[in-house]
Amino acid sequence: MRLTYLWPAIESSRRRERRHRLRILFCGDGFTESRRRLIPLVPGHDVVTCPAGQTLQCLAGPPVDVIVPYVSRIDAQIVRAGSFGLVQQFGVGLDGVDVDAATDAGVWVARVPSAGTGNAESAAEHALLLMLALSRRLPQAQASLSAGLVGDPAGIALWRKTACIVGLGDIGSALAARLRACGMRLIAVRRRPEQSGVAALGVERVFGPEALHEALAQADYVVLCVNYGAASHHLIDRAAFDAMKPGAFLINVARGGLVDPDALLSALESGKLAGAGLDVFWEEPPDSHHPIFTYNVIATPHVAGVTDASYDGIAHAVAANIERYATGDAPLFAVNAPSPAAQSERRRR
Repeated sequence: MRLTYLWPAIESSRRRERRHRLRILFCGDGFTESRRRLIPLVPGHDVVTCPAGQTLQCLAGPPVDVIVPYVSRIDAQIVRAGSFGLVQQFGVGLDGVDVDAATDAGVWVARVPSAGTGNAESAAEHALLLMLALSRRLPQAQASLSAGLVGDPAGIALWRKTACIVGLGDIGSALAARLRACGMRLIAVRRRPEQSGVAALGVERVFGPEALHEALAQADYVVLCVNYGAASHHLIDRAAFDAMKPGAFLINVARGGLVDPDALLSALESGKLAGAGLDVFWEEPPDSHHPIFTYNVIATPHVAGVTDASYDGIAHAVAANIERYATGDAPLFAVNAPSPAAQSERRRR
């Protein structure tokens, strides 16, 4: 019985002994604030970066223990080439990570949920920013100011308009609270429309995925807050744009792969879509000369969640997971569970 009580202390001591200095590779030179926030929280470890798209080449150097992918792909080839045991996203999205290959290779894959870190709130604020910038015709207003014009252009009020929030998770819920304060009518689309909690958000009706087009037909603003994956690739395609109300606006603060860029261009060219607010793109960084940007598009460089609040919250969560991995504990918010045998084999590489 005494051994039962002593075991946690003994195991904790062994884990501390296994702790070693880790090499943490950030896959990309952007998102600089994330590294600035994290480095003071992991003083016993080395944080390094490599250019986006060059992860495989960087793994040929000193051994890497932890990979932070950002928007870089971590495919089966990269998993096989490295000796890292943890893929830790600095945020939520893992659409570029081959989770099955990582699991088979004994590699943990973890994310940081939007709730509780400030990320959901920040992304929701940014969605509102894009909606207001489009509605109030911000570029045209700035041009009028430069030309000495007063009282032009006329804008569109959010008040009494209908917003369709596609994805009613942490970000979608945070956005609903903000749009409700603007006096908007709210509808939503989510995978399980029967889930409770929508009344408190002020959402009038929730549609299932099979009724996406029915929901789009009612919306003046369509805001994408849904997770991206194989099932949601090009969720907003030509048929979806055809279903939208003429003169509607599209806002995307989720992932670029949710929208078919050719269909988006056609909808803008035809005038079916009045404009788009894009923080994420079909490729990142996008070509600034792409014809989409010649239309009424307000674009930002994947910064919806890049704020002091969210980066501070995410950095603390990432630092905690790095420490857990260093001491042999399973990371929090892992999306997989590699077998102990596979992990042991990975450590022997």
